[in-house]
Amino acid sequence: MFSEENPKRLAQVALVALLIVGCVAVLLPFIGAVLFAFVLWMCTWSWYSQKLLPRLGGRATLGASLMTLLLVLVMLLPTVFLAVSLASGADGLVELARPYLERGLPADPPFGLAQLPLIGGDIDAFWHQVAGSREEFNRVVKQLAGPARKLALAAGAIAGNGLLQLALVLFVVFFLYRDGFAVDKALTTAARKLGGELGEHMLNKTSDTVLGVMLGIVGTAAAQGAVAMLGFLIAGVPTAVLLGFATFFLSMIPVGPPLIWGGAAAWLYAEGQTGWAIFMALYGLLVISSIDNFVKPLLMARGAGLSIVLIALGVLGGVLVFGFIGIFLGPVLLALGHMLFTRWTREELPA
Repeated sequence: MFSEENPKRLAQVALVALLIVGCVAVLLPFIGAVLFAFVLWMCTWSWYSQKLLPRLGGRATLGASLMTLLLVLVMLLPTVFLAVSLASGADGLVELARPYLERGLPADPPFGLAQLPLIGGDIDAFWHQVAGSREEFNRVVKQLAGPARKLALAAGAIAGNGLLQLALVLFVVFFLYRDGFAVDKALTTAARKLGGELGEHMLNKTSDTVLGVMLGIVGTAAAQGAVAMLGFLIAGVPTAVLLGFATFFLSMIPVGPPLIWGGAAAWLYAEGQTGWAIFMALYGLLVISSIDNFVKPLLMARGAGLSIVLIALGVLGGVLVFGFIGIFLGPVLLALGHMLFTRWTREELPA
């Protein structure tokens, strides 16, 4: 039989559930930025609280401002610099394509295209068809103009949204640094209340996994940037150091490095250095981009204390399900699931 307190308790549970749903709905458009801010905070909190903050006399607002400024210098300024460099490169690409737009394609395709296996014959036939008719050339240009315009607009929208999300990350992380001790205590208390000793272990495992994933991302980016810089220097590509730093920053996204070494290969080919262009393309494909497939899972697995299989599956599955933030969420979820399963299987059955 229902007691008099049951309707009241049911109403309290319903109100709490509605409150949770409302909070999630409000934060949903910014959940990625908020989670990434927590990732940055977790990865740097130990150094900040133990090294930087004591030297500032414990002034939390000043420390949070300095850390946020440091993140701006590390994340935002290089992004803007690379955007300006890419815009300048786009201008050069337009100037390179201008003679072809005015006079049409040359009669014969570039050396080596017709000799490509499987597709060389089709490329050669299509090239002669377009080069032999101005009307056909104009038709192809018109067909390409629409997708190119849509691609440019989409890239601009992505870049604008990325800058907005980055600004939101910096805004949130400032308050995480300023109130970091309270946040740390609240997380520890909540984990202890929810799961006791197991909850604390899960919180520590989450922190270790996030640190491991960040180590893998930054370490892989550094390796790709260094190897790319070496390749650019060998091939004689100008501003090799700048392109190496660009590879470092763009390696955070899956298609980032090919944009750099592919552009370098295209520039070498346009300069008539076909051999170096082929070298750059092969070097980029087999060396620069391949590092991501080997070094990243190894560093992540070592930093997080997990097997390479779990890290690889967590990163790939997390990205497919959650987007960029899934790079961290996927391994964390698998790490916690693995820890719970291991703990459960080690428990002895009652006699």
